[in-house]
Amino acid sequence: MALDTAKKQEIIAKFSRGEKDTGSPEVQIALLSERIKTLTEHLRANSKDHSSRLGLLKLVGQRKHLLKYLKKTQYEKYVELIKALNIKDR
Repeated sequence: MALDTAKKQEIIAKFSRGEKDTGSPEVQIALLSERIKTLTEHLRANSKDHSSRLGLLKLVGQRKHLLKYLKKTQYEKYVELIKALNIKDR
């Protein structure tokens, strides 16, 4: 259930720091959020797909760690990203 190339490039262009930036925490969090959204929709339709549920939990954990890192190092960008992606802030 990977993202298609066009959607991925669109997300990278929107959240990247520079032209060739693909690995910054902002880009990684945005890509993970998109995958989480698609997996959540999939699990609503296929509630017994436990392997996808496990994958979703792993992705949420990865995003949580990246958000924690971004909050610790660059709080302003963290706040902007939370608002842009419409993620609940705890």
